[in-house]
Amino acid sequence: MLARFGVGTAPGGLAYSPEQAVYRAREIGGSQWVVKAQIHSGARGKAGGVKVCSSFDEVSETADDLLGRKLVTQQTGPRGKTVSRLFVEAAVPIRNEYYLALVLDRLSERVMVVASAEGGMEIEELSVQKPESLIRKAVEPAVGMQSFEAREIAFKLGLDYSLISQAATTILGCYRAFRDLDATMVELNPLVVTEDGRLLALDAKMSFDENSLFRHRDVSELRDKTQEDELEMKAADRGLNYVGLDGEIGCIINGAGLAMATMDMIKHAGGEPANFMDIGGGASPDRVAKAFRLVLSDPKVKAMLVNIFAGINRCDWVAQGIVQAVSKMEMKIPLVVRLSGTNVEQGRKIIAESGLPVITAESLAASADKAVQAWRRHTAS
Repeated sequence: MLARFGVGTAPGGLAYSPEQAVYRAREIGGSQWVVKAQIHSGARGKAGGVKVCSSFDEVSETADDLLGRKLVTQQTGPRGKTVSRLFVEAAVPIRNEYYLALVLDRLSERVMVVASAEGGMEIEELSVQKPESLIRKAVEPAVGMQSFEAREIAFKLGLDYSLISQAATTILGCYRAFRDLDATMVELNPLVVTEDGRLLALDAKMSFDENSLFRHRDVSELRDKTQEDELEMKAADRGLNYVGLDGEIGCIINGAGLAMATMDMIKHAGGEPANFMDIGGGASPDRVAKAFRLVLSDPKVKAMLVNIFAGINRCDWVAQGIVQAVSKMEMKIPLVVRLSGTNVEQGRKIIAESGLPVITAESLAASADKAVQAWRRHTAS
């Protein structure tokens, strides 16, 4: 993808089996290849996910060892990520390594170029251990990145004069890819200078604005759902905003601000939220029921808190969704509901007349306290 924009890359290709990995190595040619696990995480090399191979048999054995294996890195957490595809790439002799990234800087409302002559290290390590090595350059959105700015970054990296033109082409190519593909991040780490004087991106990470994917089918087709959290993926496919956490109290809330406040109040009351679930402003009963099923499908959830402050939304819709969801499933955990705002009286009446074992609350603090108390009682029993 980056090669289309003039960024130098080593020849390589995807492989889904040991046989395909060997085919890729034969296709590339040469005498050494790098087999890389394709997971959504950095620090793969430290976890054994990047191997240099010197024969076709070694490529096959490495591919067989990596495919289906769970790699645990500092970014994946203890659960790790399963390797379902590999990238086989020509090994190149490296003289120097550099770091280059373009990211959205929300503070300055600009695209920010971040570069360093200390390539190969994670950016988190760089910012802590060698903050003085980081070069930052904000791009003026009215004109975009200019050639002289790219050359200025190249000079600051301490590159040899003979590489300045290549470096400027690479930096401008990354900027065009960032702009034209609606990316939110383009990271090359490492960007290397080879022994024969070429500037190549040996590893790249890109993230994209999900709202723009409808116009980038080539990007959408690269999505690997095996690397995503199953519940988060199901929620996204249903138009819900869900983020899994490590606690025991499931949350269904409308509005990101209220969700954050609710999670803070749960923590303040001595509990731990199990998720961030924002059902949005116009939630129908069916949408609420879908949210219920998603949150309850997490085995960690031992209590449920529904906290709705209805504006565009309506409390009676939410109440109907709660009744619909709880009536169709065997609710084995305590449920706390707090409704406030539009049609609140109708909503509370629907809950009260349902005959369901629902604990009600009238304030944010009270709902969090009751959810934590209910969770403790349920866990103790």
